[in-house]
Amino acid sequence: MRLLGPVIGLALWTFVMWAWMYATRIPAIRRARMRLDSDAPRGQQMSELPARVRWKADNYNHLMEQPTVFYAVALALAVLGDESPASFGLAWVYVGLRVAHSVLQATVNKIEARFALFLLSGLVLLALTVRAALAVW
Repeated sequence: MRLLGPVIGLALWTFVMWAWMYATRIPAIRRARMRLDSDAPRGQQMSELPARVRWKADNYNHLMEQPTVFYAVALALAVLGDESPASFGLAWVYVGLRVAHSVLQATVNKIEARFALFLLSGLVLLALTVRAALAVW
């Protein structure tokens, strides 16, 4: 069950990004005196906010994408009883890379560096997924 640590760690980080998103978005909406319009096409109004504000929301959305595979694989490994240092280490490396990706995207948003972190985290997730597949078969 050691693999639950990284799962919970990434879930907690997601809420850090959630809070950071609203801590910047709400003041930006107020400064812009934006009147929220439920009839506006999805994303149109938020696209009017400064890029530095949108980056946090973009990253929060990214934490709802590939990490869902991480949650499934890490939980599967935990259910399978994988207590190996390799899986445990890979899981924490994945979480660390996703946190680094979040901080980079939310602050300076350098696309090349973000891509490198995304690629590395994807390879780590692939390794975890292969470990899970081997454990099942």
